[in-house]
Amino acid sequence: MGELSVKSQEGRLEATASPIVDEAAPEADARQSAGRQSDGPAGPRSLRSPRRPRIWFEVLLIAASYWVYSLVRNAVPEQKAEALRNADRIWSVEKSLGIAVEQTVNHAVNSVTWLIVSMNYYYATLHFVVTVCVLVWLFHRHPGRYAAARLTLFATTAVALLGYYLFPLAPPRLMNGGHFIDTVLVHQTWGSMASGNFKNMSNQYAAMPSMHIGWSLWCGLTIFALVSAPWARILGLLYPAVTLLVIVSTANHFWLDALGGMVCLAFGYVVSYAWYGALTHQLPRRVQPPGERSRQADQPLGAPLRARRPAADTAGRR
Repeated sequence: MGELSVKSQEGRLEATASPIVDEAAPEADARQSAGRQSDGPAGPRSLRSPRRPRIWFEVLLIAASYWVYSLVRNAVPEQKAEALRNADRIWSVEKSLGIAVEQTVNHAVNSVTWLIVSMNYYYATLHFVVTVCVLVWLFHRHPGRYAAARLTLFATTAVALLGYYLFPLAPPRLMNGGHFIDTVLVHQTWGSMASGNFKNMSNQYAAMPSMHIGWSLWCGLTIFALVSAPWARILGLLYPAVTLLVIVSTANHFWLDALGGMVCLAFGYVVSYAWYGALTHQLPRRVQPPGERSRQADQPLGAPLRARRPAADTAGRR
């Protein structure tokens, strides 16, 4: 029912499309075409579509952004007295929660020289190296997702600056009577911009939130969401976990500083989602060229259906 039968020259009956079905088909094709163009679930209307990143612009943007971040972070008044009081408050809260084990971890790891020295260098280098490597990997392998991932990272870092200004916090190694070990000073390794000869170049009382956790968790979740190899996904999740152990072992952060970094990262994801209308992994991997997008937009809705019909009719006559 709904089809018209006509007799061909060979005497066989052939079915032709019903007018009712023919009228509905262009709309169905339009919906299917829209579904094919979207690689993820439907979400709110995005403020902007991802564009193909340009290498020179990205290099300048990242360099300028990190320079501004460092400038603003180090320009925040140190407020030593307030930072030390806040450290005592954090320590008291953790004791009440039963998670104040940073001192135990710090002393235990410090007793293994090769391990703590490795952690000092880990703290000083991987924070930057891994983050840049993930950005480069996204730029080359996932250009359609790069901008959203970069916006997440930038928004995370920007809101962290607000935390440094509103809540100055001394790291455990600088607490009065905390009996923490500054592992960089003890082992004389280049492991922190806030110790040794570099302490005058960095605000030592900007421990909350921990961007070592914010950035490493961004790297880990990005890798976990976009790679398919199980070993790579495991490494992605291990990276922020090991970073958490490192920042506590070196007495640079409390557990709650790590929680602050996670909150900042959540804010970064919210900003990116509001701007692009999808999470990073839900966006298409490649950016469609503008010319191709405009040609598809100008194409009539019924065009794909009419283009397929002659081939189907020819195959029927054969």
